[in-house]
Amino acid sequence: MEKLDDSRDEIIQIREYLHAHPEVSFKEKNTSAYIKKFYQNLDCTVRDCGDGHGIIVDIDSGNPGPKLALRADFDALAVQEDNDLPFKSQNSGVMHACGHDGHTAYLMVVARSLIELKDQLHGSIRIIHQPAEEVAPGGAKSMIEDGALDSVNNVVGVHVMTSMENGTIGYHAGETQTGRSNFTIKFTGKGGHASMPQISNDAIVAGSYFVTALQTVVSRRIDPFDTASVTIGSFDGVGSFNAIKESVTLKGDVRVMKEATRQKVRQQIETIAHGIESMFGVKAEIDYDDNYPVLVNDEALTKQVVKSIKAANIPEVTKVFDCGVQQPSEDFSYFAQKLPSTFFYVGCMTDDHANHPHHSPDFMMNEKCLIIAAKAVGSFVLDYLR
Repeated sequence: MEKLDDSRDEIIQIREYLHAHPEVSFKEKNTSAYIKKFYQNLDCTVRDCGDGHGIIVDIDSGNPGPKLALRADFDALAVQEDNDLPFKSQNSGVMHACGHDGHTAYLMVVARSLIELKDQLHGSIRIIHQPAEEVAPGGAKSMIEDGALDSVNNVVGVHVMTSMENGTIGYHAGETQTGRSNFTIKFTGKGGHASMPQISNDAIVAGSYFVTALQTVVSRRIDPFDTASVTIGSFDGVGSFNAIKESVTLKGDVRVMKEATRQKVRQQIETIAHGIESMFGVKAEIDYDDNYPVLVNDEALTKQVVKSIKAANIPEVTKVFDCGVQQPSEDFSYFAQKLPSTFFYVGCMTDDHANHPHHSPDFMMNEKCLIIAAKAVGSFVLDYLR
């Protein structure tokens, strides 16, 4: 894929355009239109797919062989950007804080290169431009239901990582990224005057005990050799200094590395909530959403991808390594549930090694990573379909 060197600047230009014009999950109409315009005069088939604004691009070599799907997400986050960049987000309160703009840019240019080379290949390529990775139920699920994986043999995805140095490529086989659940719990007691607590029923006290008791779920109910986390991210108890709150609403997040652990954590959270009901005489309303599965990378396909990348001797790549499990969740896991798939990582740490974490207002990627992602994926596709 040496020809990609000629497109190095174009990949960055596409990424910077997308970064300046971000859209949040399921509302990416303009982004979708921009992507479709890129393909309109190329020798491929393009169609809408799934809820939101998902796009499938099919590239058929005309020669018999397998079908490989390549997936990139393109949604931004509801985050106000805190970077002084010439291509800073032009949409207030919205920014590409996770690198999806880079994923889309590299894959668009790789797709065009593969279209130009398709007569040399055996089989076909499906490009999946997926919306709404950031918000459950995620864009992958509806695209699968709309036929995104029809006749596909394998799926490959990439994520840039600010925690990994530029030039590195990380991979892991088996259980690789956490499964996720979210829950909302409303405790309702009886409001009243702060000077007369005996005739009221304080929902804040009940909610506070719930938060404290929740800390025992992982420490006392999960095998120490297993992985799980439970977080309360919101405690809505705003009121007056002299009034006892009648109700409070809490929102929480659960991450696990095994589906069996997911069920155990849920059972414990619900048990504790109902215990709080009895202990404080409040009512607990629980809305529990088990969403993204654990991401499991197929071992054979992962080895195949790694072998191809190493054999390609990409000059910009300094290290290809097993990076171990990764804490965030990913709706690429829905693809991996259906077909042997693999999801690997391209380091995008800035040259000064400053901390610009994903989902933060000052997220920043080293744009040199984009040509690495393009060459790594392109090299594997050529091996897979030759």
